[in-house]
Amino acid sequence: MGLIKAVAGAIGGTLADQWLDFYSLPDSLPDTAAFFSAVPKGQNAGRGSNTRGSEGVISNGSKIIVPDGYALVLLQDGAVTGFAAEPGGYIWDSEATDSQSIFAGNGLISSLIKTSWERFKFGGRPSSQQAAYYVSLKELPNNRFGTQSEIYWDDAYMNAQVGALTRGTYSLRIVDPLLFVKNYLPARYLQPGQVFDFTDLGNDAAEQLFNEVVGSLSQAFSLYTNDPSKGNRITRIQQDSVGFAQSLAATVEANYQWSSQRGLTIVSTAIIAIEYDETTRELLRNVQRADALSGARGNSNLQASVAAGFESAGESGGAAGLVGLGMAAGGVGLSGLQQPVPGVGANNTAQQAAPAAAPAAPASPAAPAAAPAEAVDPVQQLQKFKEMLDAGLITQEDYDAAKAKALGL
Repeated sequence: MGLIKAVAGAIGGTLADQWLDFYSLPDSLPDTAAFFSAVPKGQNAGRGSNTRGSEGVISNGSKIIVPDGYALVLLQDGAVTGFAAEPGGYIWDSEATDSQSIFAGNGLISSLIKTSWERFKFGGRPSSQQAAYYVSLKELPNNRFGTQSEIYWDDAYMNAQVGALTRGTYSLRIVDPLLFVKNYLPARYLQPGQVFDFTDLGNDAAEQLFNEVVGSLSQAFSLYTNDPSKGNRITRIQQDSVGFAQSLAATVEANYQWSSQRGLTIVSTAIIAIEYDETTRELLRNVQRADALSGARGNSNLQASVAAGFESAGESGGAAGLVGLGMAAGGVGLSGLQQPVPGVGANNTAQQAAPAAAPAAPASPAAPAAAPAEAVDPVQQLQKFKEMLDAGLITQEDYDAAKAKALGL
């Protein structure tokens, strides 16, 4: 008993010429329509016992078309009596013993709903009249999400909690029509002329999905940005629609069992905007600056900054400014900013130059600030200035002036 496959493959005008009376999709369906009743086509010629032509109700001998991208579900008193997902033409016969019943066709969808069929199939013998409905198996686009206040998540790349406002869209697919019909579809849509559309603003079931997606965004962002395979980059989310969709689908499945209980899954996402809070924007600026100044580029930038500092000190304070800047950099030195200059050392030169240095005067009680100058080795200062001279950071005139100042000449 059930559906008998009469025509295989795609359905076109040829079948319409052969079957003057059949059931098919309603006209002018929106692209986001997910569930709706079958409608009669033709002149009621040979429709079997259903001579009144009740909308969505088929009877023995009724011919039904299943277009590509849709599944046919037959119901009696809310129980599933037949299912077909392979494109083609079918005839309903409640008495036939050779019908293919629920698994008309051997497409992928058959393997996905075998468990559901055992749970929801009709327990007795179906009557001669059945209600026929179509379920879309296509990707259903333009389901919107957005947050009215910031959501926060832990971000591995920035090693901190970050927050943002976000909005976008996602597409979903019905992967188990029987689970969807039995566990999630509101009863009011099991009526002729009703169309279940996920994007309908008056659809309470769709609004529930919206709320669940928004409630899962924070966890989905954290799952994505903490996944090493995604590069741990928050800025990749807007370009990786499929990767973020996988994170979002995994989150809503863990929280609300979309796939296992409702037969739904998220396919792709499109994040229209992410508006980070002020703290996160500052973190992003710091991270981007650190990235830009890493490696050889950072070393070059640092050397240029030090050179600019020496130039500024020389202009503002002459030799005294250079000496002061040299003393301030005494704990670091240019040797940490560039390769050592061959031929410049502190062995014999230091031993020979030390006796020529002028003895330092004892600190005056009235000028305690001069005490740190006593600890400065003029030989070390001259070595640093010589390194700067050899590196081209100061001129010979600057070096001579600094030398005279350091030696007290």
